[in-house]
Amino acid sequence: MFKLFTIEGKIEIPPFLFDQEKDVSARIILSEDYEGIITRDYGFIIAVVDVLDVGKGIIIPGNANTFHEVIFTILTFKPTVSEVVEGTVVEIVDFGSFVRLGPLDGLVHVSQICDDYISYEQVGNRFIGKETGKILEVNDQVRAKIIAVSLGTGRSGKLGLTMRQKFLGKEIWIESDIEEVFAEKEGKKAKTEVSDENNE
Repeated sequence: MFKLFTIEGKIEIPPFLFDQEKDVSARIILSEDYEGIITRDYGFIIAVVDVLDVGKGIIIPGNANTFHEVIFTILTFKPTVSEVVEGTVVEIVDFGSFVRLGPLDGLVHVSQICDDYISYEQVGNRFIGKETGKILEVNDQVRAKIIAVSLGTGRSGKLGLTMRQKFLGKEIWIESDIEEVFAEKEGKKAKTEVSDENNE
């Protein structure tokens, strides 16, 4: 999900930055150009981490800027389908909940919150499971699985999430799933032991 990439590019350094070291000027320009944008190749670019090399400046007649080739490292957030992520519920609306996953928010549609009929309670601004009694509210910490990624270019992207499967959702839901699995294993083990005793 979070990755470092070393890439090459070209920048223009304007005259008001000539009094800075080249790498400082390059970092200022690169931060303005790259941070906070979404690309298909790298995902959401969080930060320019390091400027590794700034080439010699080229001067073009009639232009006050100098032109440089640069090599730099970026920190990115690139979600992939089927990846399990953790985040915080930041908003609940009637059609689902938005979960903050670092620099981007993902949507858990109401049909993907849990394996139960879910109703939206506007007064409490929360979701409640009809049979399970599971409650989802703002500020809940959750674990979800990415089921759709649509990263355009620019500054917008969409992530679709699900929490319907076992071991996803709020921590208390996950603990309940673990206890259920252990109980099933213990039940099968006890059943096998009884069967073995009867065969003797």
